[in-house]
Amino acid sequence: QVQLVESGGGLVQPGGSLRLSCVVSGTIRNIRAMGWFRQAPGKQREFVAQISSVGVSNYADSVRGRFTISKASAKNTVLQMNSLKPEDTAVYYCSYRTNANEFWGQGTQVTVSS
Repeated sequence: QVQLVESGGGLVQPGGSLRLSCVVSGTIRNIRAMGWFRQAPGKQREFVAQISSVGVSNYADSVRGRFTISKASAKNTVLQMNSLKPEDTAVYYCSYRTNANEFWGQGTQVTVSS
């Protein structure tokens, strides 16, 4: 059984940094991409960043230049978030996408507030 577990969320002041980690247990074959999404209260889930199986990354305009996605290992995806803003407050979810499926974690809360 595949499980994705996010960690690293918390409360941080504007301008601060957090490092989110997504660890996979179980086996996922034919991974196409690993990504991070977020959902703020009252809003739809939105794309944040993605890295493909060959290492090509892309970002939402709102986070480009501040966030960096990377693969610590085949089963660990990291989102480094710098220069955080109050509008980055949301539950952050990681996802792993294959040709046939998409797996999601339960999310980790990020709150940016003074």
